[in-house]
Amino acid sequence: MEQWQKQLRNSISDVDQLPARFGSNAEEMRRVAAVYPFRVTEYYLELIKEIGDPLWLQCIPDPRELDDDRQLPDPLHESRLSPVPGLIHRYPDRVVWLVSQSCALYCRFCMRKRHVGCGGEQIFNENNAVAYITEHPAIRDVVLSGGDPLLLDDDRLEHILTGLRRIPHVEIIRIGTRLPVTLPQRVTRKLCRMLKNFQPVYINTHFNHPSEITDASAQACRMLAECGSPLGNQTVLLKGVNDDPETMKRLMQQLLRIRVRPYYLHQIDLVRGTGHFRTSIAKGLEIMEKLRGHTSGLAVPYFMIDLPGGKGKVPLVPGQVDVRGNTLLLKNYLEETVEYPDICDGDGTG
Repeated sequence: MEQWQKQLRNSISDVDQLPARFGSNAEEMRRVAAVYPFRVTEYYLELIKEIGDPLWLQCIPDPRELDDDRQLPDPLHESRLSPVPGLIHRYPDRVVWLVSQSCALYCRFCMRKRHVGCGGEQIFNENNAVAYITEHPAIRDVVLSGGDPLLLDDDRLEHILTGLRRIPHVEIIRIGTRLPVTLPQRVTRKLCRMLKNFQPVYINTHFNHPSEITDASAQACRMLAECGSPLGNQTVLLKGVNDDPETMKRLMQQLLRIRVRPYYLHQIDLVRGTGHFRTSIAKGLEIMEKLRGHTSGLAVPYFMIDLPGGKGKVPLVPGQVDVRGNTLLLKNYLEETVEYPDICDGDGTG
């Protein structure tokens, strides 16, 4: 067993194991964790300074998760867009392949809360997934997601990458992972040697707050970059975590210092159990306006909304959003006009 696997085995999945120094309400947390499982690595837990800080909010069960019944478990209709188990085919030239159901840390804002902690790694038949991709020559881009693909051991991941590289029309392979943030020890020399054989392999990380950037996470990103993987970052806009321009600017600037290019800033998806994290669209646009011109263009991500019903992602630009009351009218890649409800907890200013 490798060192990172030992650390993963020692992660905390019972709220009663949380350190006494937090003095938290275990009974309320247990009630939430019975519906939406809880897991955090010791590494990430050590980064939390106090109850309610930005890192605490991202990983500790919150009673408000059970109060949010306005939304759907699968608002993006991923299950309907799945031609074979584990594959999501939304756009003509790319697919998302869910190769794992496990994560080192269960983010409380996860877009796939319906799957989190269901147990086991494999949620697909690999032969069926590869066959589907092979039979559809329009697919040139495969995104490995989950769960977290890097929780697969090196041999398993290598087997998947080998299968994809044998398909002539697959030009781009991407891996979406939060392990550089939550378990940076997973990025080993052995893993990087293996990834080097399959380049280009694009890696998108998920840093949401400057406090997540540590010496260990910087080292993990450096190793991935040096094995040839271009690194991007997808941040989720989260109330109480990063919903102010100064925090966002610090995060984006520090990402560039560790060789990670800010890619997307996501408006949180309309997923049940995440409403307490939701900000107004106006808040996201305000942050983008404060970034533009106040820092390098390299540090400015695209502000994105993923439309309900599997209608696709749409970039939002300050001054170019059609707002009708509490509804946005957005045009997707198919030139369809889609209504998007601008809802958030509180007075609508957050």
